[in-house]
Amino acid sequence: MDKILITGAGGFIGSHLTEFLVSRGFSVRAFVRYNSRNNWGWLESSAVKNQIEVVTGDIRDFDSVKNAMKGCSSVYHLAALIGIPYSYVSPIAYVKTNTEGTYNVLQAARDQSMDNVIITSTSETYGTAQYVPIDEKHPLVGQSPYSASKIGADQLALSFYRSFNVPVKIVRPFNTYGPRQSARAIIPTILSQLLTGITELKLGNISPTRDLTYVKDTAKGFFEIANSKLFGQVTNIGMGKEISIKDLVELIIDVVNVDAKIITDKQRVRPNDSEVERLLCNNDKILKQTNWTPDYTLKNGLEETAKWIKDNIEIFKPDLYNV
Repeated sequence: MDKILITGAGGFIGSHLTEFLVSRGFSVRAFVRYNSRNNWGWLESSAVKNQIEVVTGDIRDFDSVKNAMKGCSSVYHLAALIGIPYSYVSPIAYVKTNTEGTYNVLQAARDQSMDNVIITSTSETYGTAQYVPIDEKHPLVGQSPYSASKIGADQLALSFYRSFNVPVKIVRPFNTYGPRQSARAIIPTILSQLLTGITELKLGNISPTRDLTYVKDTAKGFFEIANSKLFGQVTNIGMGKEISIKDLVELIIDVVNVDAKIITDKQRVRPNDSEVERLLCNNDKILKQTNWTPDYTLKNGLEETAKWIKDNIEIFKPDLYNV
């Protein structure tokens, strides 16, 4: 089959997507960030490590992106800075990585006449829900520098479709969780504290609601959207179910069967006007226009995630807050 490039392939969703595509028989070139140790992120421990071609570079460097894309018919662009709290510390880093990095992918794809250019968005681009469930026509609101950088990237991608016929499809996942997720995300934050015996959970705001999708279902959603005719369009990936952080904590406590109480940690609380209070996905489009159906319930996904974190607890620092 034609070779597929995945940027951010060593990351959380990227590594799962790499494994999914290899399992389907695709030839995958994995683009990972250059480092002096030649470390490939989560691909280092992946079962498909020896079945893929790995190239190193920097998504902010047009030359390395263009060279990585040579000989590929499709690209799944997942490389990004994703931590919302750190976007308050260094907004420009998010512009350079998320917005300019997406430009590099789009321009390289334009130069090489690719068949499929899959751009990764985020439900954070919607901001707090103005109506629910949130469909793809919902207004975009940059409530953090992170979300603003992704809105810019999405609009740039759509402009390349309209102006230059670059075959763009935008994938907009709601909150994805599962094995390999960064310790700064809410579910690993909760689980890593509970699984190391901490009984007073340090969390930020627990009233917001989120629509949570297990990472293997998200990866399958990427594939189904890539196989669709949804060119020049945005497509949500989500379960169509919401849960508050407070109720999520209670469900996780039940899954791991421990006792704990919540302590508000002020440094984990977002600025008032930056907090996204409610996210609930309208997934009609992906259900009706692709063959995607999720395989995991929230409880099933949490059980698998808890098992993975327990088996890899040594990589977590639950007593420290990492932005």
